[in-house]
Amino acid sequence: MAAPLNPAASHYLPSFITPPGETDVLMIITAVILAVSILMFGILFFRLHSLPERMAHGAGKLQLEIVAVLCLLGLLTHIHAFWVAALLLALIEFPDFPGWLGRITGAVERIAGLKPGESTAAEVTPLKTIVDTGQTGPAAAPLQETRSRPAKQREPTHA
Repeated sequence: MAAPLNPAASHYLPSFITPPGETDVLMIITAVILAVSILMFGILFFRLHSLPERMAHGAGKLQLEIVAVLCLLGLLTHIHAFWVAALLLALIEFPDFPGWLGRITGAVERIAGLKPGESTAAEVTPLKTIVDTGQTGPAAAPLQETRSRPAKQREPTHA
């Protein structure tokens, strides 16, 4: 049974005013809506901040790590220029330089008679080195040539 109303109160009370001692349903509904709204806003915020990274990852871009770091910097520092730079980098298509250089390397190795991937930079030594004696003038000696051996003797291959 509800408590009697105060004589100074109006005789009609709206439904959102609860009697003393009962559960305030409107406050519970408002709290749930507020919690869901904050959660949805946070999800939207983080998805928007990771948009350039997801774009670069989906396209298999070479600059994915740079874009990811710029997105993280933009998120943590709230400097929007980092996010804009990440978005621009994610949209730019860079040429495939490693692919081109790999094909050039393979072609040069085939021309040299090597199997692709056989030679490394550590094995390659100059065959001829020019040494300057430091003398000048008409009596200067001609440049001397010195020879060095390759680091590894290779057997000739007949392809």
